[in-house]
Amino acid sequence: MPLSPYPDASTPLETGRKGRLVRVSAPARLHLGFLDLNGDLGRQFGSIGLAIDQPATQLTLGHAPADQVEGLETRRARRTLERFKSLLKLEGGYRLEISRSIPPHAGLGSGTQLAMAVGAGLATIEGLATKVRTLGEMQDRGARSAIGMAAFEDGGFVVDGGRGKRETAAPIIARANFPSAWRILLVLDPKCLGVHGESETVAFETLAPMDEALSAEMCRVTLMQLLPALAEQDIEAFGAAVGVLQRINGAYFASAQGGGIWSSPGVEGVVKRMAQLGAVGIGQSSWGPTGFAFAASQAHAASILSGVEDDARRADLKVIIVRGRNHGASIECAVADRLSTTS
Repeated sequence: MPLSPYPDASTPLETGRKGRLVRVSAPARLHLGFLDLNGDLGRQFGSIGLAIDQPATQLTLGHAPADQVEGLETRRARRTLERFKSLLKLEGGYRLEISRSIPPHAGLGSGTQLAMAVGAGLATIEGLATKVRTLGEMQDRGARSAIGMAAFEDGGFVVDGGRGKRETAAPIIARANFPSAWRILLVLDPKCLGVHGESETVAFETLAPMDEALSAEMCRVTLMQLLPALAEQDIEAFGAAVGVLQRINGAYFASAQGGGIWSSPGVEGVVKRMAQLGAVGIGQSSWGPTGFAFAASQAHAASILSGVEDDARRADLKVIIVRGRNHGASIECAVADRLSTTS
């Protein structure tokens, strides 16, 4: 049974039938920074992101006499399921099992991917011609950034244009495949949670608009350095551009993170050590605590990982090597008994 990624937001989800199961695997994403935190051009935020192959959220959905939510993230998954049922006017019960999940509040887009995966599963099994992006907007995803929705739709390296006057998620204005040879080192701190929920809302409401010149610099660096470097697979120039964006974004949000640009001091130390070992483009994804660094090859990434393993272990951190994911979520629909024997 091949997995079938949906190529774009205009593609309706395929028809499911009673007695079938749907399995969805949705990728995590890195949030590399906002573009315009000034907003005087009429659009706010603008975001840069990258879909990655792990961690991922994976769920299985089927019909049941009554709703059953099992596995990981059950509370959040149940709320999502109930809301979708109400909005999509779905009756009857479902069995939803979350077998893998992206760490919550770690800067990897766990909430968006779970919401999109549940919505896509429901639309698939019920044969609803619902656009993927519409499902995300039903759960209030894309309020500031649309890169998580884009990661689910198409994967790859994406830039959104920020939200304007429309009450819809920001448009995707650039997308590119991430070089297959490049690797990303992720530094995870399970003891720390990034800013989220009400605290995040308050932070955005209270931070003053960014200086116009700094917003302009970020946009220029993105258009004239970051994207061309990606197109030419120039990892040094790419890393330098990511570094500029991270420094400006980090300084802007520092006051909301306790005065520093890193949520986790341990992650900060390990990522900076990675830079000393030759990694480029170090930074923190969204509010963190997850840190990242880029390497030109698997061998280079493995060498860097070897050089920081002891430091990471002492700080109770987890370091993994991941790839960019150049396709969106995978959706598999099969006869229930067959799928259950392979899951």
